[in-house]
Amino acid sequence: MTTQTEPGTAAAPDLAGGAPRRSVASRVVARLGSGAAQVLLIVIGLFWLVPTLGLLVSSLRSPQDNSASGWWTVLTEPSQITLENYAGLLDNEDFVASFTNTVLITVPATVIIVVVAALAAYAFAWLEFPGRDWLFLGVVGLLVVPLQVALVPISSLYGGTPLYGTIPAVVLFHVGFGLPFAIFLLRNFFAAIPRDLLEAARMDGGKEFTIFRRVILPLGGPAIASLGIFQFLWVWNDLLVALVFAGESSQPMTVALQSEMRQFGANIDVIAAGAFLSMVVPLIVFFAFQRYFVQGVMAGAVK
Repeated sequence: MTTQTEPGTAAAPDLAGGAPRRSVASRVVARLGSGAAQVLLIVIGLFWLVPTLGLLVSSLRSPQDNSASGWWTVLTEPSQITLENYAGLLDNEDFVASFTNTVLITVPATVIIVVVAALAAYAFAWLEFPGRDWLFLGVVGLLVVPLQVALVPISSLYGGTPLYGTIPAVVLFHVGFGLPFAIFLLRNFFAAIPRDLLEAARMDGGKEFTIFRRVILPLGGPAIASLGIFQFLWVWNDLLVALVFAGESSQPMTVALQSEMRQFGANIDVIAAGAFLSMVVPLIVFFAFQRYFVQGVMAGAVK
């Protein structure tokens, strides 16, 4: 006779003949669903939102108000709210150009990685070809290469070509360093798809690309969406790679905001407005694909 335990709970051996003892971790996990724990989590979440709220309020105050008092004084004097900072920012041609550069860098870097990684992951998971396992081990080995150690060699490589200081240079670097993790992530997800589904599709005369398009992509949608969200957020918020490889005419918002801070330091109104605008697009992308993101996380958790 066997005793079943709830998933995620580890019961200690019943040495005293009473009810099984539960570990401290399992008791903490069980209590996370209680009302008091949820209230505590909500309070912690609101506490974490305070810096973002301060950034938003600071971006909606005039430079004089920001230098005279803290952002929280707007609670007693709501007349401080103004949109002048955003209007001035959108009239700034350099900022609009940096916003456009950010889009031109982020979208291709995300799309290329997702497409190439999905095709490569399917090949590594379900196709037979010479050296497949060794090639996959090589991809896994690239995960341990720190991004920082490649900046100088690739800068020298770009220096001999017209790429240096252009948007394609930044995109290619992001693609090169994003692909190993993307392939590793999707390959593990695709490999868990039941083999019977693919065999049935092959018996029906389906070609490999048809199977990839009609079987793999629908079933792997949550994982692909999660990868796309992660890659988009990482490239959008990147500063280091853009700081090294982007030229003056191709710099994204992160570099433009960093430059503003370095030159003026005290122009918190302009920096706050720019920083909050740079947060809006990732937030829209995240909430638009939140459902797929949660499905991808849950699918990996229950396997």
